[in-house]
Amino acid sequence: MLHRYGPGEIEGAAQLLRAGGVLAYPTEAVFGLGCDPQDLAAFERVFALKRRPADQGVLLVAADFEQLERYLALDQVPEAQLHTVQASWPGPHTWVFPRSVAVPAWVAGVHEGIAVRVSAHPTVAALCRAFGGAIVSTSANPHGQPPARSPQEVIGYFGNALDGLLAAPLGGAERPCPIRDALTGAIIRP
Repeated sequence: MLHRYGPGEIEGAAQLLRAGGVLAYPTEAVFGLGCDPQDLAAFERVFALKRRPADQGVLLVAADFEQLERYLALDQVPEAQLHTVQASWPGPHTWVFPRSVAVPAWVAGVHEGIAVRVSAHPTVAALCRAFGGAIVSTSANPHGQPPARSPQEVIGYFGNALDGLLAAPLGGAERPCPIRDALTGAIIRP
């Protein structure tokens, strides 16, 4: 059964994630699907909902840098480059870092690194704070379809197969944020 949460029901949405649920929630530009990155069963449900190859990996979104640190091999990142990354956050900037051993293999897929973002979107940040850490973030759409930009589109795609929907406004960005390499600053996706 699909549980609907309003903007004032962040704790309920976070509890759903802690209980192994898959949640659709608003991000800067589109709705995302999220779960606990440590929960393989929940992660597999995300990929089943999206009908997406499991080797593609996903990004992690957080309320602050501290929620991401355990997943990052920071000893491999030059200090000046780390300052550049941190200066871009919170905000609509995704960076690919070398990953630490704390990253479950299923989160990274076939990729050597891990894509991460500290979100400035108030709902995403509040959700991560209430959850107590970073969560999976991948666009809310079946593979090959346009990402959902409204609660109605999320329901149209997934209906009751989804555990929860946090219905709150998007962040106002027109397109998903750019992805860059944290080691070099190179643009991976404009």
